[in-house]
Amino acid sequence: METALVYSAFTLLMIVPVVRHLRRTRRKETAARAAAARSGLSYAGPSAQHPHIDISHCIGCGACTDVCPEGDVLAVIGGKAAIVNGQKCIGHGLCAEACPVGAIEIVMASPSVTADLPHLSAEQETSVPNLFIVGELGGLALIKNAVNQGRDCIDTISRRLGSAGRPAAGSGIHDVCIVGAGPGGISASLRAIERKLSYVTLEQDEVGGTVAKYPRQKLVMTSPVEFPIRGKFRKLEVSKEELLKFWQGAVNEAGLRVNAGERVVDIQRDEDGIFTVTTTRGQYAARAVVLALGRRGTPRKLGVPGEELPKVMYSLLEAETYRKARILVVGGGDSAIEAAMGLAHQAGNEVVLSYRGASFTRIKERNAQRLKGVIAAGRLRVLFNSRPLEFTERDVILDLAGERRVLANDFVWIFAGGTSPTEFLGRIGVRTGARDLTEEVGIEAATGAG
Repeated sequence: METALVYSAFTLLMIVPVVRHLRRTRRKETAARAAAARSGLSYAGPSAQHPHIDISHCIGCGACTDVCPEGDVLAVIGGKAAIVNGQKCIGHGLCAEACPVGAIEIVMASPSVTADLPHLSAEQETSVPNLFIVGELGGLALIKNAVNQGRDCIDTISRRLGSAGRPAAGSGIHDVCIVGAGPGGISASLRAIERKLSYVTLEQDEVGGTVAKYPRQKLVMTSPVEFPIRGKFRKLEVSKEELLKFWQGAVNEAGLRVNAGERVVDIQRDEDGIFTVTTTRGQYAARAVVLALGRRGTPRKLGVPGEELPKVMYSLLEAETYRKARILVVGGGDSAIEAAMGLAHQAGNEVVLSYRGASFTRIKERNAQRLKGVIAAGRLRVLFNSRPLEFTERDVILDLAGERRVLANDFVWIFAGGTSPTEFLGRIGVRTGARDLTEEVGIEAATGAG
């Protein structure tokens, strides 16, 4: 009898933790499925780079879900890892590094999912020979990827120029024209200097590209990255200011020249293979072109009266310069929420966040958690189901769930996305959208890639 009691107690001690684990797993699965349903996505619904999970090797340990800084991109469902919020993935690859059995790799989504992406070879070359695309415009938003691609494209161009012969000195033809001075453009420019290529770098805004417009202290990298000339940036977490300072050091050290405030309006390739790049200031000739543009394009406007007022802006550079102000931020994405929180932390600001939807559904998990705290502290008001009707010198007029609301206001920031550069790509001859294998092989044969 005593022996039976001992065995019973031992069995209970073994079973109880298992039952608890199963209950926790079911709760996580339920939450993951609910997250996917809220996002309107299937489990395999990312829009660009994302983790590919080999189910045959996955052991369901959850290491990938624990390490992801974006929140609920992955979840363990039915004992296996699955994608539940693919649109949040930025491709940093920490999940792949954390997987103890190597069941995860970072891949691109299928062309049918990303129908607006340009056709690119393995060397980042478009359907136009010697015209390359790097970074966000090609589908990879992560800074590390843009830096690596910018460097590798210049290596490809250098090899081709070395075998084809270079234009004579003083011909007025650059080896490469680099469009954009963000992560990919800076990396490509520095590599061009290393490879002793003649180059011209054009940027419609300022050095740093999209990163320069991030709110202060935004974390923009999650793994080390190596820049040409400057070397490796090893910090796993880095603010916008640290990264821009690092880049500026590289620019100064290499003597990098950037034509800032010069927007490219057209690119054409003649029969000799020479590109003519037309900008708002003039024209440049080049043997190759690297497009290091973002996907945001030109900021999208709302088309409401008063939007032309100086107080209405579309990017936030330095939140700390705005204090004791009545502020409206319009938008429901990460950029709008980060800007609103940054402004709300400044002394004396009264910040209202206006969003046309009933809830935020496509924001990073860390932003969702931070937002709750800012709202609870009374620093920020959120008006769901609202949209601007008019901006005046001293007020903003909103439609709030069908009712007209007037708010005293000093500044407005609008984060409504931007016009896609897809139209520009089509105009210069770059193919986008779904493609088949024979088309891809044809591109590689025409360019000598592969």
